[in-house]
Amino acid sequence: MTLSEILEAILAGDGAILGVALMDADGIPVAEVLGAGARRLLPDGDLSAAAVEFGRAGGELDKAASATRAGAVEETIVVMAAYSLVFARVRPGMTLVMALGPDGNVGKARYLIRGNLSGLREAL
Repeated sequence: MTLSEILEAILAGDGAILGVALMDADGIPVAEVLGAGARRLLPDGDLSAAAVEFGRAGGELDKAASATRAGAVEETIVVMAAYSLVFARVRPGMTLVMALGPDGNVGKARYLIRGNLSGLREAL
């Protein structure tokens, strides 16, 4: 499967998913798919813009994890009133970002991500 096909499969896994993107270390989307609600809920209808803003905080989390000798941050979840973001490290320098609507199930999102991580790694 291609990256886009895998992201499409994740998006199809739950109607509350607004979008899914694979981002490189600079915040540039390598592949991205958006659902119907993305334009209404995400800033400018764009997942990558939101991911970049919150990705900066991820850099601080990486520093804290390193300082506490906890290892790399593998997953980060940010829950807000309008939408939630789930960040999952695919490999160093490559992060999967999923946006969920306010009624989204974070547990199901994590399940869908984990079930597709090996396919994403193979496709890269």
